[in-house]
Amino acid sequence: MEQVITSEKLPIKLWLNDIEEGALQQAKDLANLPFAFKHIAIMPDSHQGYGMPIGGVLASEDAIIPNAVGVDIGCGMCSLRTNLEHIKTADLKKVLGIIREHVPVGFNHHNSKQNEQWMPDIGDQNLPIVEQEYDDARTQVGTLGGGNHFIEVQQGSDGFVWIMIHSGSRNIGYTVAKHYNKQAKKKNESWHAKVPKDLAFFPKDSEEFNDYINEMNYCIEFALQNRKLMMERAKNAFSDVFNSVEFTDFINKPHNFASWENHFGKNVIVHRKGATQARQGELGMIPGSQGTNSYIVKGKGNKMAFDSCSHGAGRTMSRTQARKTLSVKEQTKSLEERGILHAIRSDNDLDEAPGSYKDIAKVMDLQKDLIDIVHELKPLGVIKG
Repeated sequence: MEQVITSEKLPIKLWLNDIEEGALQQAKDLANLPFAFKHIAIMPDSHQGYGMPIGGVLASEDAIIPNAVGVDIGCGMCSLRTNLEHIKTADLKKVLGIIREHVPVGFNHHNSKQNEQWMPDIGDQNLPIVEQEYDDARTQVGTLGGGNHFIEVQQGSDGFVWIMIHSGSRNIGYTVAKHYNKQAKKKNESWHAKVPKDLAFFPKDSEEFNDYINEMNYCIEFALQNRKLMMERAKNAFSDVFNSVEFTDFINKPHNFASWENHFGKNVIVHRKGATQARQGELGMIPGSQGTNSYIVKGKGNKMAFDSCSHGAGRTMSRTQARKTLSVKEQTKSLEERGILHAIRSDNDLDEAPGSYKDIAKVMDLQKDLIDIVHELKPLGVIKG
């Protein structure tokens, strides 16, 4: 831990020493919530978000905040290891080409509904927004989306080639998040609740509290199924190119979610927005950018961080700022010199250039008390939306 701020109702524990002013103010807003518990934890990749900073961890007593989970409910990472020890550039290009044929990116969806086996079961649950979006979601499961979502082939420090995927719950998660955040704002206004409007909440004894949790949990499961289907398509691409390839070690970790957990002897709702659970011995992933290394990590179960760690490197400049200030030529030069098959083609792609992110090595160094590094993964080729 780098510093503790004690000027607010609850302490703010920060695993970084250069937090931007906007993110700091959002952390202070969290610390002054009437139902916030113990302290606020801010991870080393933190930067300003909507209402709550990305890389923020909030434990609450009997209240849930839709905006403290975010609009991409269940967004997270998955990865697995192949038995390949290396991959030639020509073969890598073939693999990435096949994946692009079968995994829509950006705003694109499948032309037809995917097999219903990939959709989480609704059962007898009352999930009105999920039911409304269900059919459309069947064309979205197994799609990457845009922004910082990626499919990356990596060379591991363990001597094997890895596949890592970052994606979320697509439009179904977005619609659920927007619906309940809007509801929460209306409720809070009617109650004259003294909380920032972007941190509108549902108390435990409300009907909306249970409705949101049920729909949120469905979206978390949908996001997992989304990543699993993309991983199946990636595995098929490898099998198409290589005669004999095996896959092991599937790891999945969401980083936009809320869950009931026990901390400091009390059952609380832990909101992680751009933060990963890192319980003692628990495996997870922390990616860098398409030009820097990613990591397979093992949690240390640090209670001061509510058993959490960063979810990535974190942005050092906004998407708009990156497009205005970075150079395609400069950002791609080092990638190409290192033989990385990158996804920067024009100024529009600069928001995902390595220069728009924090130094992942420094971010990892700041959280040595949160995780241990198991494997270091060097980028070989990436697909982005």
